Amino acid sequence: MEDLISAINGPINSFAWGWPTVILIAGTGLVLMVGLGFMPLLRLPYGVRMMLGHAGSSRDGEITPFQALMTSLSATIGTGNIAGVASAIAVGGPGAVFWMWLIAVFGIATKYAEAVLAVRFREVDSLGNHVGGPMYYIRNGLGPRWAWLGALFALFGMLAGFGIGNGVQCFEVSSALADAGIPRLVTGVVLGALVFSVIIGGIHRIAQAASAVVPAMSILYVVACLVIIISNLPEVPGAFATIFSNAFTGKAAAGGTLAQVILMGFKRGIFSNEAGLGSAPIAHAAASTRDPVRQGTVAMLGTFIDTLVICTMTALVIITTGVYGSGESGANLSIDAFNTGLAGTGWVVTAGLVVFAFTTVLGWSFYGERCTEYLFGVRAILPFRLVWVAVVVIGSVAGDRGAVWAVADTLNGLMALPNLIALLLLSGTVFNLTRSYRFMSD
Repeated sequence: MEDLISAINGPINSFAWGWPTVILIAGTGLVLMVGLGFMPLLRLPYGVRMMLGHAGSSRDGEITPFQALMTSLSATIGTGNIAGVASAIAVGGPGAVFWMWLIAVFGIATKYAEAVLAVRFREVDSLGNHVGGPMYYIRNGLGPRWAWLGALFALFGMLAGFGIGNGVQCFEVSSALADAGIPRLVTGVVLGALVFSVIIGGIHRIAQAASAVVPAMSILYVVACLVIIISNLPEVPGAFATIFSNAFTGKAAAGGTLAQVILMGFKRGIFSNEAGLGSAPIAHAAASTRDPVRQGTVAMLGTFIDTLVICTMTALVIITTGVYGSGESGANLSIDAFNTGLAGTGWVVTAGLVVFAFTTVLGWSFYGERCTEYLFGVRAILPFRLVWVAVVVIGSVAGDRGAVWAVADTLNGLMALPNLIALLLLSGTVFNLTRSYRFMSD
């Protein structure tokens, strides 16, 4: 059966995460960035002020703009920032990092547009919650005849979450702790209990947990990276030189082709920040704000923090310590880099994997819940949460990186297609809202 699944899924996965989709994601970001006059890059400091400021007197929404950003970051900052970057360098060489940066730069505009549309076209459900995301801005922005496309996104999002946002993450946690002698079943049960205690409280409790855990762990990880980078400071200029030179030569890449370097960099960058996949706007739609543009400037910080800061830190640790040619890949390569840079610090990688994977499960539970609600109504929320917790335990004990999760990976990629179509068709709305917004100077 697994061979049959792999045979069917293989070609679809090659399309979902091949050049057509990657080019569409990059092209959408380019169109949005140029159409916005590069505003997302110029207004990053403004976004920081909006994130740290007050939402005003608006009661529209359930969580603060800061909590919305932390919730979206809880789902994006994960194994991709640690293991994903290492895999990109191991396969595509240091040059892959350059292409990660490039896709992230245009991804800032994509994430901005997603949040703007999410707030502009959100609804209030029968429970009084503000709900939004690609399925809603497809239906409400493009019209009822496009509702099938929104439903398609919701279906892909609901199913993909159980794999990419749950089972795979829990398997990574149980694997890391199994190396420390903790049985997988114990990890699964404890993790399931922790996840249940958070998600049963809905977006309020998820946002509270994300706002507490994500900043703390991110700061700890970045500081640990900086300690190693500073201790290897003479190697930093050479690391950047290697990244830029190898970006156009394919040197040190497995297979040695430039196309592979570019594709690996783009794919890992997309995996890292999820710009274009349509997941983050589901969280931003719940923000307490009446202004789509204001929340958009907060949302775009996610891509900057995720890829241009945290992924860059990981990459510099790996390159400056010189371990990227060792033959290791993924988390093992990152652990080797930390231990080489400063003996005994590999635990930071393990701790980061565990904590970031846990927060990813929380963030994606909200995404999957909203997709499920869109398809089946509010009555499906509690059953979804119970199934989600069950998958946490199952994934921890019996999960693997085989055919089942490869299908989830494909579904994750397919989520992007309806979202990107909507972003391009609704780009005029994004441009008009942005032009009419008065950016405050204070």
